[in-house]
Amino acid sequence: MANHKSAIKRIRANAAKRLRNRYQAKTTRNAIKKLRNTTDAAEAKALFPRVVSMLDRLAKKNIIHKKKANNNKSKLAKLVNKLG
Repeated sequence: MANHKSAIKRIRANAAKRLRNRYQAKTTRNAIKKLRNTTDAAEAKALFPRVVSMLDRLAKKNIIHKKKANNNKSKLAKLVNKLG
């Protein structure tokens, strides 16, 4: 266990950040699944910008890798374009 006051505080801060990161990543994954499962072109076009924004935000904060976000956006764009 940590002996320094600053190390104890860092452990608490890291735990809080980890929770926040996991929540944001899970929310984004659910949004991606919702977009992939939709068959309506209009709904997909409406969801796509929100999902892209979420992915960009995660990549900016280094919660997911930048290239993973770009790969997801590319695949989702192909899917949306194929629908309508």
